Amino acid sequence: MNTPSTIDMEVRAHADHHASLRLWLRLLSATTRIEDTIRQRLREQFGITLPRFDLMAQLEREREGLSMGELSRRMMVTGGNVTAIVDQLEKEQLVLRQSLAGDRRAYRVCLTPDGRKAFAAMARAHEGWVVELLSPLSERKQQQLHGLLGTLKSGTPKDPPTEHHQERP
Repeated sequence: MNTPSTIDMEVRAHADHHASLRLWLRLLSATTRIEDTIRQRLREQFGITLPRFDLMAQLEREREGLSMGELSRRMMVTGGNVTAIVDQLEKEQLVLRQSLAGDRRAYRVCLTPDGRKAFAAMARAHEGWVVELLSPLSERKQQQLHGLLGTLKSGTPKDPPTEHHQERP
């Protein structure tokens, strides 16, 4: 059974569609396939979802932790989604939630030592998967594509309308 994320978006394109639309659908299809593979491997090998991995990645970069609001902003998800993810990671003793001085309603979240160790193992595996999944392109072609996508990125609006993505933790 195909879920929306496993359906190849490129099948929507027809020869009479504008080349830009066909390119957009190819980019979307490639990205979706890579992301789906990474999601599956994170689940199978580490018992973790991609949103939980992403939250831990944000915290790994910030030794002193981040506020719940900052996590929500960086991950582009609602505060409720961040709370649910933090709740799960806290139960597993991978993150620690601490009240901010002067405001008992606000919290700072940081990785625990066990969380740092677990994330380091996941990050090594994640990097290997990305290298593997992009291996059909030579290093030279990857550099070319990187440059082309940089040009595309610089020509698109920096701040699109703010919508929070809704993904289950």
